Amino acid sequence: MQETRLDTARIRAARRVIDPVFLDTPLYRCEALERDLGCTVSIKLETVNPVRSFKARGTEVVASLLAGDGSSAVVCASAGNLGQALAWSGRGRGPDVTVVASRFAPAVKLDRIRALDARLELVDGDFDMARERAAAIARHDGIRLVEDSLDIETCEGAATIGLELVDTVPSFDAVLIALGGGALATGVGHVVKALAPEVEVICVQPLGAPAMTHSWRQRRVVTTDSTDTIADGVAGRCPIPAVLDDLLLVADDAVLVQEASIIAGMRMLLDHAGLVVEPSAALGIAAILEDRDRFAGRHVVTIVCGGNVDMDAYHRWVGTAPVHGS
Repeated sequence: MQETRLDTARIRAARRVIDPVFLDTPLYRCEALERDLGCTVSIKLETVNPVRSFKARGTEVVASLLAGDGSSAVVCASAGNLGQALAWSGRGRGPDVTVVASRFAPAVKLDRIRALDARLELVDGDFDMARERAAAIARHDGIRLVEDSLDIETCEGAATIGLELVDTVPSFDAVLIALGGGALATGVGHVVKALAPEVEVICVQPLGAPAMTHSWRQRRVVTTDSTDTIADGVAGRCPIPAVLDDLLLVADDAVLVQEASIIAGMRMLLDHAGLVVEPSAALGIAAILEDRDRFAGRHVVTIVCGGNVDMDAYHRWVGTAPVHGS
């Protein structure tokens, strides 16, 4: 494998500084999903921790370095989950945390950021506008800017999920990874390609937020003017060039899925696995639903990456009637 920005030894070292509460999350075969999906499905459940997403694996690495450097403050932009994670890690390890987010982000995520004692600044725009504002604050205040996916520590933290996959699952054929900024996809992808190169790494993005997938397909950065998806956690418009370079080396495919499939995936995870997840976490199931023939008879791992969802919106999307396959 050509070299990415990541290093497997550094990823193993990252495991040693991450609070164990975020490590060794449940990984299990979910037989109840298999009749409807037509393949063996294992779930890697990244929602059973204090911030209900995988993001704290990366922020723990960031915050441990900041504490070692004596940094007193840090700022990030967030769609909601990174902000919670950085606030949690900062509260435990010292740095004061400022989070910049869209005022249109799910209220449950914003409320949790406040509850974790971070300073929250809202912008009248989307995540990429929040990125611009966070960078401006960092320049003005002379503090560390944490950029998800660009800062290698966020990727290394996410990559520890890949270590747990290859160390725990005897064999699997493909891993389905939600694709947003790219930390999860490049981190897990790097480890899988380094340690289990026969496994297919498939990234999944909503049709309404396709910038990184279009960039992967065209092998150059492609931006979009807007996004239109319920999967707020992956709704970026402006891919980061260095992250795309890594993704080109580790991803075997990048696919786009429809909103209806994301909702159906959320319902299936509720009905068959008892899991309440945010839309981004259902992207893997959505990909199987849209291409059953591709996955038929294979063993697929899907990473359920977050569970921070506005429950009123969740009930509107998911409803109460159970989903049954055809």
